[in-house]
Amino acid sequence: MRDLLLCLFIFGSLPFILKRPTLGALMWVWISVMSPHSQSWDYAASLPFAYIVAVVTLFSMLLSHEPKNLPMTPVSCALIAFVLWMNLTTPFALLPEASMEQWLKVMKIMLMTFVVMMLIRSKQDVLRLLWVIVFSLGFYGVKGGIFTIRSGGSDRVWGPDMTFIADNNACALAMVMTIPLMYYLQQNSENKWLRRALTVMMVLSALSALASYSRGGLLAIAAMGGFMWIKSGKKLVLGGLFTVCAPLLLVFMPSQWDARMDSIGAYDTDVSVQGRFNAWGMAYNLAKDRFMGGGFEVADLSVFSRYAPNPLDVHAAHSIYFEALGEHGFVGLGLYLLLGVQTWRAANWIIRNSRAREHLRWALGMATMIQASLIGFAVGGAFLSLLYYDVPYYLMAAIVATRALVEREVAADPVRRPPPRKALDIRLPAPDLP
Repeated sequence: MRDLLLCLFIFGSLPFILKRPTLGALMWVWISVMSPHSQSWDYAASLPFAYIVAVVTLFSMLLSHEPKNLPMTPVSCALIAFVLWMNLTTPFALLPEASMEQWLKVMKIMLMTFVVMMLIRSKQDVLRLLWVIVFSLGFYGVKGGIFTIRSGGSDRVWGPDMTFIADNNACALAMVMTIPLMYYLQQNSENKWLRRALTVMMVLSALSALASYSRGGLLAIAAMGGFMWIKSGKKLVLGGLFTVCAPLLLVFMPSQWDARMDSIGAYDTDVSVQGRFNAWGMAYNLAKDRFMGGGFEVADLSVFSRYAPNPLDVHAAHSIYFEALGEHGFVGLGLYLLLGVQTWRAANWIIRNSRAREHLRWALGMATMIQASLIGFAVGGAFLSLLYYDVPYYLMAAIVATRALVEREVAADPVRRPPPRKALDIRLPAPDLP
């Protein structure tokens, strides 16, 4: 039954996508982030929904008269440079076949990221994009939270199979990234029942992240929570909420969870951590030896035997930074970091120019919460191979669109500043001369 409903919904949306390509961009984000076909049991699990929606969206763009040029901002330019560099490193890959297969997957993600940047232009579209991301990941947050309550936290939470977040650590990071977006939508929703539903979703998503037993996820939660508290205008309220909720969530988790988290300090004897260190050492040695890195998919015995400190301990990079370094060299890592810096600066610009304008408070809150989400990704991603995870790129697209909207508002209605004070012109009366 669910296969039929999914097919009816997706195929039924195609005529609307032909009329308005923006709907196709949002549908693509929903399919790529949530992977709803992974929840089906029959024929829908193997249907190429993402490919069909992408083709129809691109065709609709050709027919549409709506503006669809790519905004040339520092963020989009940095992303273009990063994508071009990945295309330059691929022909020099150490493992050509595996690299080409991964290149095809990554380029599809990047192509549709640029499509999202081209089509998401209005405030309504930006908010719809956030709602799609929140719904897509919140579904698994609620599902995982309920599973955690039923199991008493004794069983780990995993993500949907054959997706970016199938691994328990990646699933935890996805939940952490979504919580600030949920908080933003909850604070800006007028319907009280919707606000309550988002509150429940945040609690269940946090519980789901903890029940993944991910140590990186715990660090990401701490970093993100600290940033949200610093940026909050209600520090006492938010601090009190954290003080009340955090102990309740932690007390709920069983003793084996405590033992897992306590192992963070024993990194020198942890096999998993030492495997990460070995993969990071391999990436660094590879980047030093090859200017363009090793290309996609270098986690192979033949590569580790040449560059790793322990040639027999083959691991994925387990870090977005060392993944970029090993696969695309120091230039690739620099471009990726530049992309993050430019996104952060764009969000800061939105915050700075929206603070004095009441009608742009939505942009101020959104940019701040996206920064919190990206803080979580930057910290948690340091321990995960999620360099090509699509959600951060969609958040970058939201920042690009929001900055363009704020720029137009600022140009149309600049904040009037009081004129500078003039020096007092005090003239003494001329003395009476005899």
